[in-house]
Amino acid sequence: MNKIKSIITVALLLVSGIFLFNFSVPEPTAVAVCLELPTELHAPIDRDGKFADAEKLGKVFSQSPWEALGFPVITDEVKLALQHQLRVLESSPIGDGRKLGNLEVSYGQLKEVIEILLQRSGTQPNDLNQYLEAWQSWGDDRLGDVYFTGYFTPSLKVKKTKDSKFKYPIYAFPEDWEGPMPSRKQIDAEGALSGLGLELGYAANPVDVYIMHLQGSGTVEFVDTKERMLFRYAGENGHRYRNIQRFFRNRDDLALSNLSTEGISRFLTRHPELTDSVLFYNPSYTFFTPKKGLAKGAGEVPLLETISIAADPRYFPMGSVVLAAMPVFHNGKITHHQYQILLPQDVGGAIKGAGHVDVYCGNGELGRKRAASLHHYGRLWVLMPKKNEQVAMVE
Repeated sequence: MNKIKSIITVALLLVSGIFLFNFSVPEPTAVAVCLELPTELHAPIDRDGKFADAEKLGKVFSQSPWEALGFPVITDEVKLALQHQLRVLESSPIGDGRKLGNLEVSYGQLKEVIEILLQRSGTQPNDLNQYLEAWQSWGDDRLGDVYFTGYFTPSLKVKKTKDSKFKYPIYAFPEDWEGPMPSRKQIDAEGALSGLGLELGYAANPVDVYIMHLQGSGTVEFVDTKERMLFRYAGENGHRYRNIQRFFRNRDDLALSNLSTEGISRFLTRHPELTDSVLFYNPSYTFFTPKKGLAKGAGEVPLLETISIAADPRYFPMGSVVLAAMPVFHNGKITHHQYQILLPQDVGGAIKGAGHVDVYCGNGELGRKRAASLHHYGRLWVLMPKKNEQVAMVE
């Protein structure tokens, strides 16, 4: 009898324990859904370097399934860049709502994306599908093909005072100018700004000055004072940018196979009589301000190689985070694409639309070579946080 009572008692205790266990309310914890995310994208590529057999996108940004994407390791350098991006975001004009094509973003959303990634520094995140959405840009052809180019910080020698060799001025922004600003030809050929005290220095080659205009900044060394400083972007003259490549495409009498900035520079060295005609084809003009320290873009933070980009803020606002399938090339041909975080921290007169970004490639000659080699297609996704109700479902 006592044995039967003991068995009944044990059974009741077990049932009670099971009841209590099943109906206790634990603290909510996030369920880790781990994904094996590739770091490379291998896809068919056509002769122009674009993705083959891509489907047409109906909106500027289309949501992509996270499982189809990859994500890189958040290295110490990327962590530093993300910390910089918080500063960029703080000074950005984004408020409660900002339209990016068919997307609407806010300051709080962009900050949340950065903070989520910073929490995962030092890792290759495999749970981001719980917290983030990826919205693909339709590119320049509505097939998702985004054109990647490179820019750099050129280095050139200048003089404080004009002489027979160093005679091409580099100008500060004309703050007191009234009315429409003069064109490149009016400034350089007709002296529209001469005598106003705006000359920051003089270079020996007008093409070097033009390249610095294109890149938006440059490091300079004054050969007469031995001083070194950075000439940073201070604004433009408001004239529409025209790529001087078109000058050569429209001329049947000029045979030039290499239409890169480097190729055009070599051509003008051999044919200096054409320099004015070529450069004046682009009426846009860039002004500078002298600064100390590292090269910075419009976001006022140091530019980091292969992470900082210049982009059109109407689609990729400064302070946002972009996932890229970056082209990896060998001997001028794309071999595959590597997933990478890019951060819009700069703008450029030639960088317009949702289908073109300019990747910062560094300083001096090495930066120039890297930038000259990058002119290929890839893909871009703007990262956004999931809506609160979506996050709650996975917690």
